[in-house]
Amino acid sequence: MELVLQALVYFFVSLVATTVGAMTGMGGGVIIKPVLDVLGDYDVATIGMLSCITVLVMSVVSVGKQIRQKTRFPARMSVLLAVSSVVGGSLGVHVLDGMIAAAGSNSRVLVYQNICLGLLILIVFCYMLMKDKLPTLGLNGAVPALLVGVMLGFFSSFLGIGGGPINVAILLFVFSFGIKTATVCSIVTILAAQVSKLVSTAVSTGFALFDFSMLPVMVIGAVLGGFIGAVLNRALPDQTVEKGFNTVQLVVLGICVLNIVRNLG
Repeated sequence: MELVLQALVYFFVSLVATTVGAMTGMGGGVIIKPVLDVLGDYDVATIGMLSCITVLVMSVVSVGKQIRQKTRFPARMSVLLAVSSVVGGSLGVHVLDGMIAAAGSNSRVLVYQNICLGLLILIVFCYMLMKDKLPTLGLNGAVPALLVGVMLGFFSSFLGIGGGPINVAILLFVFSFGIKTATVCSIVTILAAQVSKLVSTAVSTGFALFDFSMLPVMVIGAVLGGFIGAVLNRALPDQTVEKGFNTVQLVVLGICVLNIVRNLG
């Protein structure tokens, strides 16, 4: 009974996170990672890998659904962001592995990750509230796309969040995208970054070190969440998508603070 209850919890976390992630462009890892930290069933590396695979499945389903719905988005820009995010994702994996090896404490790494994530979310939340009053850069071309992709891929893998609100906010600010265009481009970038993380892990440590007992139910949740989130993204007005985006940020910020307090204690 305890195993069944645990499976239901992980399925529900995956379903809610990936539905919201596909709808808002957050990816879902920004919810999965800190929630699994709170549950405390796995170490940092395993949580990151569970989040990575779950978000990857969601991204494939969501992008496939968007393509079938003939959603319009800048394909060339998305490809450039995706390709460069692979480089950034690989760099993020190496930095995280080095931090885990150097820290010698799972709790210490969790604190570092949650402090970094919390600060980034706070910055993004403030930006989203004031973005209508702030100018955007309106950049275009390959160089800005490649540089932004490397940065997004790094944070995606290092923080184990699959991109999160950072992607959407930066795409809005740098390229002056609308919220839905930024959402789709974010999901494409997240997909590429997670592939990069899986390949880097396969080449370096392999997957034998990880406990994947809850992965099947999380993947099922991700398939459903990716489909539902893509449908909601297309159906809901921009204002509703943006409100959902900001609400989730506050929830995740609260979870980050809880994780920091728990692990410092």
